[in-house]
Amino acid sequence: MTPDVRTDRPSRKELGRVLMESGALSSDWAPTFAAVDRAAFLPDLMWPYDMTARASVAVDRREDPDAWYAAADSNVPIVTQWDDGAHLGPGPGELSTSSSSMPSVVYSLLQDLGVDEGMRVLDVGTGTGETAGALFHRLGPGNVTTIEVDGFVSGAARERLCRHGLYPEVVVGDGFGGHPDAAPYDRILATVGIRSVPPAWIKQARPGGVILAPWGTLFTNADAMVRLKVTGEVAMGPFTRSVEFMKLRAQRGPTVTHDAYLSAGPLEGAERSTTDITEAEFVTGRFTDLPFVLGLRVFQCRQAVAAKRDGARPVWFYGLTDRSWACVMFRDGERHASVWQSGPRRLWDEVADAYQWWKDRGSPELTRFGLTADTDGQRAWLDDPANESWPVSHPA
Repeated sequence: MTPDVRTDRPSRKELGRVLMESGALSSDWAPTFAAVDRAAFLPDLMWPYDMTARASVAVDRREDPDAWYAAADSNVPIVTQWDDGAHLGPGPGELSTSSSSMPSVVYSLLQDLGVDEGMRVLDVGTGTGETAGALFHRLGPGNVTTIEVDGFVSGAARERLCRHGLYPEVVVGDGFGGHPDAAPYDRILATVGIRSVPPAWIKQARPGGVILAPWGTLFTNADAMVRLKVTGEVAMGPFTRSVEFMKLRAQRGPTVTHDAYLSAGPLEGAERSTTDITEAEFVTGRFTDLPFVLGLRVFQCRQAVAAKRDGARPVWFYGLTDRSWACVMFRDGERHASVWQSGPRRLWDEVADAYQWWKDRGSPELTRFGLTADTDGQRAWLDDPANESWPVSHPA
């Protein structure tokens, strides 16, 4: 039995103050933050992300309640399930598959959603249930439906929601298909990453409705929130901010095994060249614009940035429709980086062309890009969909 939640916690009040000062928590959502306590939706055993160690570390309320509450009241993501429930702990598993997002992200998204009284919302990816609870608190009975593919996760969220007097409609199902029984929706919010906008979401949204979702390509795990306005069978809108979410199960993408590519085209048989693009220009890190933009321009390719050792950093690229691969090796103190390419595609050439395209346009930030989704697929665009747009890849 989960113990009662401590309610009078200075650390929670401090979190609220920080969120307000940063602008993540707006005044209209402040009463919801006060009423819907993140800690009430977290399991006894959880894995908050340690920003110093850059790793998820187990915390168990039954063994260390002070540390557990400190983590719950911190602005960090918390993993609540590993490996689709196959791994039970106590240490981290291989793949995080359900979590509690950073409070700053949750309340920023709720702001971006732009809800008004009486609106109907579909929440895709119930997870712990906190977001659905916040929406229910704001919009009231009959207006919030939340869908989760994992029956165990959904059941636990339902129990926590009901215990705290929050009663959205809780559905077990694949969020990619939406939930037509409660449609149409004024807003659809996804807190799981997608790589293609589900046609069902467009169909189930009201004319003028909004879809807000983390969208990304197969190039990296980097996503950007996209805010799409629905008009007929078309959803169109800009990317708003960098994020990284667990992917919808149906859109996780293929597994890349390095050895399989090197077996198909060994290093000694690869085409060799050099590039004058530097490591500082190219390896910009997580939550930066460049990896996301490259993914918009280079189709069906996966990038892997390796750790630097002895002054050398390899960056690998893997084709997802064949065994093409490329590697660029950056070395400290060397003016040019070595490049190897193998297979039907010249992946580094494609990536370098995309990089130059971005530079030629003044290195635009991701907020200048947008997405259009309709029955013909998806197109990305820069500044204006009527100006410069191109098709973007997504899983088959």
